[in-house]
Amino acid sequence: MEILKIENLTKIYGSGENEVRALDDVSFSVEKGEFLAIIGPSGSGKSTLLHMIGGVDRPTSGRILMNGQDVYAQNEDQLAIFRRRQVGLIYQFYNLIPILNVTENMTLPVLMDGRRVNNDFLNELIDTLDLRGREKHLPNQLSGGQQQRVSIGRALMNMPAVVLADEPTGNLDSKNSQEILELLKLSNKKYNQTLIVITHDENIAIQADRVISIEDGKITRDSAARG
Repeated sequence: MEILKIENLTKIYGSGENEVRALDDVSFSVEKGEFLAIIGPSGSGKSTLLHMIGGVDRPTSGRILMNGQDVYAQNEDQLAIFRRRQVGLIYQFYNLIPILNVTENMTLPVLMDGRRVNNDFLNELIDTLDLRGREKHLPNQLSGGQQQRVSIGRALMNMPAVVLADEPTGNLDSKNSQEILELLKLSNKKYNQTLIVITHDENIAIQADRVISIEDGKITRDSAARG
């Protein structure tokens, strides 16, 4: 089942001699439960693409359909709800709130949405992410790998349509990088979570279901990564 459809997406910054075409007529679709890696050199447009899928940055032209809904046909209030409910974001530098503990950081998106926390699911995530015993720890009391685990839990708490990860292992050593990758793959399989990862890491790309390469704002390759 198709969960995401990108149609002729273009993003232009500036004008005239200063015009930069960050994305140039990009189209593809993503199936529910798919693990997609998007790779490309710095400045290729992959982060711009991720931000537009996440409802953060409006395209110059083209459409993004999530579960058949035109994301940017919504007003700003509707977009804010879309970001909270339909998208889980994982960043390279974790973006945890320093004065909130593990549980509070993980449940923040649910509480901001005015909804009740599903404590059964919270406890399942804490165990799955190997954070049991650290629920009351603040971010500065955790290792980098543990902080990234919390950010994964935060992204999954709302059971979003799509999880978007922007260089999720870029700030970690090889051991922690592989552990985070295994957790992302587990969420993909255990919860049938659609996962889109932007990465420079070839090790992540080869473990995805599919790889899209972007250069100069255009898709140069779209192929299955594994059997």
